[in-house]
Amino acid sequence: MTKSALMAALAEKTGMSKKDVVGFIDSFVDMAYKEVKKSGVFIVPGLGKFVKVHRAARMGRNPATGASIQIPAKTVVKFRVAKAAKEAVL
Repeated sequence: MTKSALMAALAEKTGMSKKDVVGFIDSFVDMAYKEVKKSGVFIVPGLGKFVKVHRAARMGRNPATGASIQIPAKTVVKFRVAKAAKEAVL
């Protein structure tokens, strides 16, 4: 489902205008980014949570040459699916 299709479906389902739905989703996403950056976790009830995780440095391999390379440590954001979402889909 594309972003525009999602916005149209949400607008139809909620009775809101498409412009209002786009504004709401953009605000929701912005709030999620800020909260994960600040506290390290953002929970979407019934869907899952975004978690900021530190990934340790490790050795990797260049697939073109086969040479070993050092991959530096970094912080990444992961999404963990809620149990209710897993049960609903699976």
